[in-house]
Amino acid sequence: MSKLFAFSGSDDFCPGGSIYPNPKESSLFLFPQLDVYFPPCKRYRVSAPFVLERFEQKKPSIEVLPDECLFEILRRLQEGQERSACACVSKRWLTLVSNIHRDEISDNKTTQASDLGDESAGKNGGGSSEVVDHDFEGDGYLSRSLEGKKATDVRLASIAVGTASRGGLGKLFIRGSNSRKGVTTVGLRAISRGCPSLRILSLWNLSSVGDEGLYEIANGCHQLEKLDLCHCPAITDKSLLAVAKGCPNLTDLTIEGCANIGNEGLQAVARCCPNLKSVSIRDCPLVGDQGVAGLLSSASYSLTKVKLQALNITNVSLAVIGHYGKVVTDLSLTSLPYVSEKGFWMMGNGHGLQKLKSFTVTSCRGVTDLGLEAVGKGCPNLKQLCLRKCAFLSDKGLLSFTKAAGSLESLQLEECHRITQFGFFGSLFNCGVKLKAISLVNCLGIKDLNSGLPPLSPCESLRLLSIHNCPGFGDASLVALGRLCPQLQHVELCGLHGITDAGFLPLVESCEAGLLKVNLSGCVKLSDKVVCMISDLHGWTLEQLNLDGCKITDASLDAIAENCQLLSDLDIAKCAITDSGIAALAHSNLINLQVLSVSGCSMVSDKCLPSLGKLGQTLSGLNLQKCKAISSCSVELLTEQLWRCDILF
Repeated sequence: MSKLFAFSGSDDFCPGGSIYPNPKESSLFLFPQLDVYFPPCKRYRVSAPFVLERFEQKKPSIEVLPDECLFEILRRLQEGQERSACACVSKRWLTLVSNIHRDEISDNKTTQASDLGDESAGKNGGGSSEVVDHDFEGDGYLSRSLEGKKATDVRLASIAVGTASRGGLGKLFIRGSNSRKGVTTVGLRAISRGCPSLRILSLWNLSSVGDEGLYEIANGCHQLEKLDLCHCPAITDKSLLAVAKGCPNLTDLTIEGCANIGNEGLQAVARCCPNLKSVSIRDCPLVGDQGVAGLLSSASYSLTKVKLQALNITNVSLAVIGHYGKVVTDLSLTSLPYVSEKGFWMMGNGHGLQKLKSFTVTSCRGVTDLGLEAVGKGCPNLKQLCLRKCAFLSDKGLLSFTKAAGSLESLQLEECHRITQFGFFGSLFNCGVKLKAISLVNCLGIKDLNSGLPPLSPCESLRLLSIHNCPGFGDASLVALGRLCPQLQHVELCGLHGITDAGFLPLVESCEAGLLKVNLSGCVKLSDKVVCMISDLHGWTLEQLNLDGCKITDASLDAIAENCQLLSDLDIAKCAITDSGIAALAHSNLINLQVLSVSGCSMVSDKCLPSLGKLGQTLSGLNLQKCKAISSCSVELLTEQLWRCDILF
């Protein structure tokens, strides 16, 4: 020891040479591997993590295994909680578990049971052992939806693993945000491998999803029945062809805003999917007559619903529809600039639309008097017709159509400004036997009747009358409707500033069947007389009443409280009612309101809160917006009291 303390550094401490064969290890001499306890010191801080780290022995970890080995381990796990638990370890494990195809899963139990069975058979001198495989595919009744930033590959992998043990994924809706971290082929691969029971897939706004992603779906989800592609610019005809071949059970196809999908993809779907029933194509510039013609001709005995919007198709497509649409029941055509009058005429004269029941046309300049008349003659079973923004259609074409379409039950006209009151009343006369609903929206050509109508047989079948924002419609027309339509049950007169009590009261008196729903929003000249008569004559049937903006007071609420025992929905927004009127409703033992709107009623104050609290026993919705005399504190108290009611303030 004396030599140790007397060592000055010039003499060799070990004459025989260094005790370390490697000179680099001489620094370890002063730090032997000993477990030494050092009590804590307040004045000095000893820190030597670099020394301890060199001697700390790392514990063996499964993370050092390459993906191939870890994959082999994970695929031997049973489906269910064990695989789900492993997927929660890390993103790496989640990715590996989600990429295990159902065919790659090794069933250890079955193998062991088979070995035991063979061994038992050998011991017993032969015999057979039956092995029952309890692994089964889910029915796919689960539904999942990802929107915005939540639409990522990691979440899709979690869905694929989590739903596999809970019945299987049946519906998947992805609404992306076109972000960099959005859904890619990796996420769809996880779905294809873990969710073979997928039946409905909807992809919206996914710029990062291309053909490879849809290839994965086609290869793994053979039960797919409904596919919705909206604004997926990277998807082309190639992947749609793969879907057609891999998913023969496809029944519903919707394509919107996909610039690289054209005729070839549609033809493949029609050729390979014999059960195709519904097709909707919108804003796809590469889709033309060849695609539509191939679609209709190949699926002529299965396709029932066709919707075409904003496409570069011509009269040829409509001629094909008119000839091959043998089982089409619903047809919608919107914004087809290259289709003329000839196209609609050929479609009607094709005599193939014998089963057409619903026909909707919007913003098509080819809808003229001649074209619509041909459609009416060629579609004898048509029940619903909706015409929007048909600028070249006049009374003559409408009357010719209603004469030919003897089965028409519903007629809707919107922004058809060449239609006048004569075409409107003439349609009622022509379809008086079966017509159940008629609607006019923003038809500026409608004027009030200047003279009485000639004697017409009443339209006994009409149940719904809807007239919105037709400024020329007035009292004389209402009186005439009262005589023609005695069985009305649903009346909507919205934004008609020209009608008064004098015109509406005869209509109310003539309704023999009892009104169920009445909407008078925006009819600023109607007063308490109308509401009192409705309550008196139809209170025993009335279910919904909208008086938004009408000139009514508490007298109307008193009449409603006394007579309307079935009323469930009441809208008295922007009316001159007070707290007394609300109190009358609350003290009534007849009505059981579920929805009440007093929005914009400036004379309703905090004093009505006890009444609202009593009404809240049955309310599920209450609108108190723009009620300036009601304080926010009162609304908070009311919200606590009516915790089951959805309150807007």
